[in-house]
Amino acid sequence: MAKIREHSAYAANRLLALLSILFNKAIEFGLWDKTNPVIGIKKFREQSRDRFLQSDELPRFFQALAEEPNEDIRDYILLSLLTGARKSNVLAMKWEQINLPRKEWRIPETKNGTPQTITLPKEALKMLKKRRNRLQNHYYVFPGNGNKGHLIDPKRGWQRILAHAGIQDLRIHDLRRTLGSWQAKTGASLAIIGKSLNHKSPMTTAIYARLDLDPVGESVEKATKAMLKAAKINLEEDK
Repeated sequence: MAKIREHSAYAANRLLALLSILFNKAIEFGLWDKTNPVIGIKKFREQSRDRFLQSDELPRFFQALAEEPNEDIRDYILLSLLTGARKSNVLAMKWEQINLPRKEWRIPETKNGTPQTITLPKEALKMLKKRRNRLQNHYYVFPGNGNKGHLIDPKRGWQRILAHAGIQDLRIHDLRRTLGSWQAKTGASLAIIGKSLNHKSPMTTAIYARLDLDPVGESVEKATKAMLKAAKINLEEDK
């Protein structure tokens, strides 16, 4: 029942947000001459989600990921985990945003309205270089056949991997939280974690702005190595 209430509150709040957008557009186009009726409606309280991949789940997750037949889905999920980037940004990732020599991915605009520079750990770089060699004529890192031109949320592929791994109640967005959790496990400060995940908060933004990318990159590299070690993935040093 608790889970049903949680999902109901989430769905109701999303519906309110959608209705508010529709009424604002109707007002803008002259189709509604009154105030937005959604204004003033109190939203339901949503329970904060704290799910992330645990140490005992990582080996099964990576095994299922390695056995996923769709290479695009496999690479997309791996990159989501290794960078902690938001789902929409990874799906729409463009080659022009990536600087492989500098090990950086520059996102012009994120969900919170600000740009973000993500430092790419070694495993992410190796995967991107392979895709670059294979997809030289494509604009997007994860090209698709739809109107958007890039991969769309691979829900069935994600569920296939979870079923194969025997893992329940895990969302793609939880991969972002997984990186942050492993950064915390490996000693990263809250400020470093916040900058690497591009969190925006009035209390912490000033601190993030004073940080350079070196400690962020070191923290992400350390966290991804710890995750892969827990997953029993054999890491080969670059020669």
